[in-house]
Amino acid sequence: MQDIREKLPFLINYFENAVKNKNTSHCILFYGSDIQAQYDLALEIARMLNCTGTHDDSCSCLNCNWIRENKHPAVLTISRLDNKPSDDTSKTVISIEQARRIKNDLLVTSDYHRVLIFCDRDKYENISGLNEQNFQAETANALLKTLEEPPSDTTFFFLTKDKSDMINTVVSRSQSFYVPSINEENRDFELVNEIMDGYLELDRSEVLDFNDKINSLLKYEVADEVFSQMQNYIEMLLKSASNSALKNKLISDIKAIEQAKRENALNMNIQTIVETLSMKLIL
Repeated sequence: MQDIREKLPFLINYFENAVKNKNTSHCILFYGSDIQAQYDLALEIARMLNCTGTHDDSCSCLNCNWIRENKHPAVLTISRLDNKPSDDTSKTVISIEQARRIKNDLLVTSDYHRVLIFCDRDKYENISGLNEQNFQAETANALLKTLEEPPSDTTFFFLTKDKSDMINTVVSRSQSFYVPSINEENRDFELVNEIMDGYLELDRSEVLDFNDKINSLLKYEVADEVFSQMQNYIEMLLKSASNSALKNKLISDIKAIEQAKRENALNMNIQTIVETLSMKLIL
């Protein structure tokens, strides 16, 4: 939890104020490449919502300790393997039966602030994101009325790599937050540092030069690594950004690069990919 607080201070500060002022959204969607960071952040917010002690990050009240140990009775992970009815034999999806049980369980009042964290998890306890395969439309639709009119003191979290991986009816009912990766591995941007330095100040007349520099680099480097380092560079800027408009621009740029990576995986023409990306980043 301390790692999350140190590495995502602007998100922690936002949610601390939201909890203090009692205006936390009942339905929150986190997106980004680091699903474990999203999960840990959701647990930390659950701790804030349930704390009965000093309300600081070192509080040792029963609720805080339970949540740090991931044993709180009202803070539940909902995945294809977690919190399934005993007669539910599905192994690859969050099922409609799970959705129905959630709806029934929420009809019973609770002394706690209930938090349900929707994600994917495998048998080795690895956390990954939701998509339309493991969280299908039928299950999501079974929860929509509950998401629209939730019981008091109930918060839903949905964790995903990209909002496009989620059914639109869930996205439209959620307050969305981009969560930067806190994984220190492969956070390098040495390959692209010179190209990306000052890219936010470039204007339309410099798009071609920016495009040419990326294409020149791709003659010697793997495209996916170049794109990943471009994202690393922008995430570095995002962590220190204080202006909302700048944050939105940087998040949009990270998503544009993610789209370029998907197009490259489909073996689309790399020059076309780079040209489109350059225009999105500069214009």
